[in-house]
Amino acid sequence: MKAINVYDQYFAAQCTFDGVERRGARVLLIATSEDSMIRYEAAVSFFPHNDDEDFAVSYDAYAAKELYNAKSRRSKKREATYLDDIQTYVDELAESLSGVIDWDKPLREARYG
Repeated sequence: MKAINVYDQYFAAQCTFDGVERRGARVLLIATSEDSMIRYEAAVSFFPHNDDEDFAVSYDAYAAKELYNAKSRRSKKREATYLDDIQTYVDELAESLSGVIDWDKPLREARYG
């Protein structure tokens, strides 16, 4: 199984999970391929971000949503469509964790794979 972070970026956020205040969120679009199958999922993980150097992501405040799963291969066109809508997908996931992402405050530049 090969997993690729098509998109990976950190943002300022607000979420309290398991009694711990989280001030950062890692947002991902992940492509996983195996045996001629491709799966895309949007994911978010809230983490404490106690200072400007704290990017220790904790995976207890994590949610993911499968966007596509079929016999196929990676598609730049499909990925572009998912990236156009990533905020919508991730806002739904964040809401399920009672969190909010500040899309106007990235903590790092986006990385594309």
